[in-house]
Amino acid sequence: MSNAVNEYKPATRTGHIANFVDSRVGMSGIVKEFGRKIFPDHWSFMFGEVALYCLIILILSGTYLTFFFNPTMDTVIYDGSYVPMRGVEMSGAYASSLNISFDVRGGLFMRQVHHWAALLFVVAIAVHMMRVFFTGAFRRPRELNWVVGGTLFVLAMGAGFTGYSLPDDVLSGNGLRIIDGVMKAIPLVGTYLSLFFFGGEFPGHMVIGRLYTLHIMIVPALLLLTVAIHLFMVVVHKHTQYPGPGRTEKNVVGFPVGPVYAAKAGGFFFIVFGILALLASTTTINAIWNYGPYDPSPVQAGTQPDWYIGWVDGALRLMPGSWPWHWQLELGGTWVFAVLLPMVPAAILLGIFFTWPWIERWVTKDHREHHILDRPRNAPFRTGAGVAGITWYGVMMAAASSDLIATHFHVAFNDVLYVLRFLFIFGPFIAFEVTRRICLALQRKDREVVLHGVETGRVVQLPHGEFIEVHEPLDEYDRYQLVSFNSPVYEPAQANAKGKVTQSEKVRGRISKLFFEDRVAPVTPAELEAAHQHHELESSNR
Repeated sequence: MSNAVNEYKPATRTGHIANFVDSRVGMSGIVKEFGRKIFPDHWSFMFGEVALYCLIILILSGTYLTFFFNPTMDTVIYDGSYVPMRGVEMSGAYASSLNISFDVRGGLFMRQVHHWAALLFVVAIAVHMMRVFFTGAFRRPRELNWVVGGTLFVLAMGAGFTGYSLPDDVLSGNGLRIIDGVMKAIPLVGTYLSLFFFGGEFPGHMVIGRLYTLHIMIVPALLLLTVAIHLFMVVVHKHTQYPGPGRTEKNVVGFPVGPVYAAKAGGFFFIVFGILALLASTTTINAIWNYGPYDPSPVQAGTQPDWYIGWVDGALRLMPGSWPWHWQLELGGTWVFAVLLPMVPAAILLGIFFTWPWIERWVTKDHREHHILDRPRNAPFRTGAGVAGITWYGVMMAAASSDLIATHFHVAFNDVLYVLRFLFIFGPFIAFEVTRRICLALQRKDREVVLHGVETGRVVQLPHGEFIEVHEPLDEYDRYQLVSFNSPVYEPAQANAKGKVTQSEKVRGRISKLFFEDRVAPVTPAELEAAHQHHELESSNR
């Protein structure tokens, strides 16, 4: 009894607080489980972290800016510190943006931190999604997490658009003018959508206030909810990892969250914040005082949307202006196909993007769970399709700057459009085929290296007079990377349970033949054994 009394130690104040919280919310089990979570140590996984840290910085800097921004379209006369704008009639939103930039201590720095963080946020999500796509991390059981990631990307674009539309400058007004035209081109309901969104005929009197509500409340709430769902699914499904000796479907190689990964993540956050602070303090972005307040009466050019929105603007510019189909319907009003049809590529691109896990499973008939990642070269079909989509996106994004390309490089504007239209139609097909051929060539090279070893550049003479180059066999880890992958094979159309080959199955068979008829089979154990014996024979002859 005395020993028990001597061993008793009163709980510290922190322990009391921890016990009080845990007894009421019961979070200790969740915290312990998350603390044991293993994170892979490969560098390519860092882009998701960069996106998360940028979101935190966006929330912090955006909160600061909300205290000084006035989301109103009421007309005021500017009398602030920026002398060239004094006496100019402008909206209250634009005037408050100028005040933040020139009169609020640290205001311009925070504006630029916010804008640079927004750009890096979308870039990090895009690169992270490309890593997931090209390595096949979206496959079962992570299909829904792929959809969540795609939703996060779309929400990030929405957050960016609603954000840079708030200052009510020329860039903001031109973007909203395009949105107004797209809305009004929607059959039946387009006019009513525009009137509701803008609070009347463009530019209306309520759009900045509604964009402000979307930007600081609704879109951030959806972003945080989507991030929480994404992280929850990551914990449930575990991380994928690259192939290597000792790495199996259930044996994840990496570091636990506590304490190793938490310390690394904390340091990485401050690195990201430091880089953004350096950019914000040295590089001007969105200099709204150079654009001036928005005026819908003159025709203005030179203002470009951020890259993640530019592809939609580019699709509009690529469409011929004198489109012959301009129908006046008794029920649906005027259908302006010159505005409606450019939205089709965006819908196709996003549709394929969200449904790709099921498209690939349908073509390959692969319903297994996958926790080991592919090297992009070992999935030529997927890699080629991904590069084709990126090419299509890039052409549309470049088209948003078609006027600046013409003026900066002193070429005819029509010639720029003709080249971009050609690339818009044929570019994805060229990119797909070139990428697929490169992947197949790299696979053949890998196969050659596995079977014959690495060239050393040393030439020796055998006892019978033959000269050969000495090849060094690969070590276990490098060889494992090159031979451990699944190569889909051509699956012809198959009859269903009733013995009938459906039309969709015929289409699937044709697609499977198109993508998998040319393939490089992985090195088999028998081939590896024969190559090993050959190396031993060469060594004995030397």
